[in-house]
Amino acid sequence: QVQLVESGGGLVQAGGSLRLSCAASGSIFSINAMGWYRQAPGKERELVARISSGGSTYYADSVKGRFTISRDNTKNTLYLQMNSLKPEDTAMYYCAAERRSDRGNYWGQGTQVTVSS
Repeated sequence: QVQLVESGGGLVQAGGSLRLSCAASGSIFSINAMGWYRQAPGKERELVARISSGGSTYYADSVKGRFTISRDNTKNTLYLQMNSLKPEDTAMYYCAAERRSDRGNYWGQGTQVTVSS
């Protein structure tokens, strides 16, 4: 099992920045890629950014050039630096860790990001 704990969410004005963190513990060896998802009220959960164990990254078109995903394997921590935030970035943000065994995800409990206009 892997436990994921997010932090860093909050309320920020449009144009501002936040950095989310996700601390992983437990059977770290069992996970491969990690990522950030978000879910706004009334919408489906969507992948925001993903980083492989080798460091390759993927970003949703809506956040390219504004968000940066990174991971510190020495600290078992995943980050999401969010700049130039927009009201449409308002959502619950979830950390996910992909299992090597079945490609399913472990999930964190989420951290709320609210961007005011």
